[in-house]
Amino acid sequence: MTAAAPAPAPLPYRVVGRKDETADTAEIVLEPVASALPPFVSGQFAMVYAFGVGDIPLSLSRISGSRLTHTIRAVGAVSGALHGLRTGETVGVRGPFGTSWDLTTTAAGRDLVIVAGGIGLAPLRPLVHEVLALPQRYGRLNVLIGARTPGDLICTRDIDRWREAGARVQVTVDRPDDRWQGDVGVVTALLDRARFDPAEAAAFLCGPEVMIRVTARDLVHRGLAPDRIRMSLERTMHCGTVHCGHCQLGPLLLCRDGPVVDWTRAEALLALREL
Repeated sequence: MTAAAPAPAPLPYRVVGRKDETADTAEIVLEPVASALPPFVSGQFAMVYAFGVGDIPLSLSRISGSRLTHTIRAVGAVSGALHGLRTGETVGVRGPFGTSWDLTTTAAGRDLVIVAGGIGLAPLRPLVHEVLALPQRYGRLNVLIGARTPGDLICTRDIDRWREAGARVQVTVDRPDDRWQGDVGVVTALLDRARFDPAEAAAFLCGPEVMIRVTARDLVHRGLAPDRIRMSLERTMHCGTVHCGHCQLGPLLLCRDGPVVDWTRAEALLALREL
């Protein structure tokens, strides 16, 4: 048996920008120190290495030339180290890995429904920018966003810009505070006010798996074809190069076959609980 090829060495990238989004989430902008990685497309991910700690897969939340932007929530040792980065510090980056949102074949000429839960808005952000940059290629754009609390909302400045650019953006939270004047409840409740023709629409989902399951089933019930509902799944991705098997979901290895897959492939697999 031929041994698997070793994973490529990470390239050094320097932090050139940082913006705190919430109490535990920050946007980190990286620029190559020397050679740059090949171009990324929306939906793909990088393996980002905090020296001396480890690496994790991170989808891009903005794509701009050789610059890579990641929105990082501190939930573990590696994400905590990356979240704490300051301008001028260096990380290692490998990539690009994985499948894309694939607007060209899935969404051209169609109404779009983009549904994000929590930090799941970050991987969808480049998709929204791509659609708004070429609005003549698509139908109506609906962006539905859910968060636990108002304080957990990310990309708040982008939301205002998207509305100004013509997107129908709706936001809901699970637990409002005294100042919140928007919707309260699960993000799927916003589908009733979205403007789209189910027979000719495409949908893109990212967030907690329970949100993805419920939203996808609701969209199919409304008449969307399962193969036009695409979602980003990032179950326990670890190496990014199909070596470790941590990301296996049934017959899929998500670092190779995902993270973006359609509901036709994911429906039966997402009935299995994540361990």
